[in-house]
Amino acid sequence: MRLIRRLVNSSALAVACLVLAAHAVAQGVDPRRQWAQWRGPEATGVSPTANPPIEWSESRNVRWKVEIPGRGHASPVVWGDRVFVLSAVPAVASGEAQHAPRGGLTPRGSHRFVVLAIDRQTGKTVWERVATEAEPHEPGHTDNSTWASSSPITDGESVFAYFESFGIYAYDMNGRLRWSKDLGDKRMRNQFGEGSTPALYGNTLVIVWDHLNGESFITALDKRDGRELWRVTREEIDTWATPLVLQVNGAPQVIVPAMKRNRAYDLATGAVVWESDGLTMNPIPSPVHGDGLVFLMSGFQGNDLKAIRVADARGNLDGTPHVVWSLDRDTPYVPSPVLVDGILYFLKTNSGILSAFDARRGTPHYQNQRLDGVPNVFSSPVAAQGRIYIAGREGTTIVVKAGPTYEVLAKNSLDDEFDASPALVDREIFLRGASHLYAIGGN
Repeated sequence: MRLIRRLVNSSALAVACLVLAAHAVAQGVDPRRQWAQWRGPEATGVSPTANPPIEWSESRNVRWKVEIPGRGHASPVVWGDRVFVLSAVPAVASGEAQHAPRGGLTPRGSHRFVVLAIDRQTGKTVWERVATEAEPHEPGHTDNSTWASSSPITDGESVFAYFESFGIYAYDMNGRLRWSKDLGDKRMRNQFGEGSTPALYGNTLVIVWDHLNGESFITALDKRDGRELWRVTREEIDTWATPLVLQVNGAPQVIVPAMKRNRAYDLATGAVVWESDGLTMNPIPSPVHGDGLVFLMSGFQGNDLKAIRVADARGNLDGTPHVVWSLDRDTPYVPSPVLVDGILYFLKTNSGILSAFDARRGTPHYQNQRLDGVPNVFSSPVAAQGRIYIAGREGTTIVVKAGPTYEVLAKNSLDDEFDASPALVDREIFLRGASHLYAIGGN
């Protein structure tokens, strides 16, 4: 491994994160009330403050519905009065279809990589920027038929749009480009497409760049100017999971699932803090954390879930008590898990089959509960107010009561398909479909 450059020390980073939160509050925006990144304000899939609706339809509790050009699996993020969405728009002649069909490889052709800032109250586009226009070097996969699968991130000062092989772009909140950076081209196994999202912590953006042909690495960028702070090579192939940055013993660690080895890196230096046996091929679900444990899982060509106690973890954790429990069945392929009040919820492969486990003990409350009317799920469950929201590919979102017994609160169908995960803010849900962005609010 080779370190290119070192960051400031980790205590300074912790202070920077607190300063940023204080700055946001001083602006009248509480970060805990936003959905500023993939998996929400605490990277668990849970909003600690939102109280969204339980029921909706095309004729009920839809505040607005707007068409989004092109296609994207990027989940919306919300800050203040803005909703930010990324999309890849085919550069076709006027009047031709703008939405790529499902059920086949996405046509390569030239695409515009678009960043949209949408008014949260009205659904009107406040600004739209074309980050770049390019022809993808690989076709898309049937189930990932877009080149806009990575979700945007915002800290209330900048919006970071990550299009992976097509670059990362930092805009101010008014759409002015601050900086951009090209990290090269990824080559994904079987042309499965891209879809990892960076993690933002303080002034640092962390990107995992694992792919098949060429050097895999993890890198840290200064969010203010895109300057590379350090880079560490990785002997891994395709990883889609978004890294988790977590304070452990007062110092931030970057926790990265992978096929060969799961690793935690020191955010300040890129040095490996601990590692463990890896997961299955194609790790996609993002880790979640709670009660001192981190949960890593995958479900392609096998099943694997590991619950790791991170306090005082150092070196090789294999065969140590730090691996608190594990599971080798019924784990998700694409959807990330969600952790609510000590219960870990996860889906089987990409199907509407839900399990709920005691997060500390690894014992099931229930297993393989079929979600009626939700056969296929590629989005990730989210939660608020003791309710779990699971958006299905065919357009139905099921609302399940959080707790040790399975109870359905509502099933809500819309005229769209959902692969992007919902965003929960205040009394609203923002759902990005194949064609439209919905603002759901009411009751």
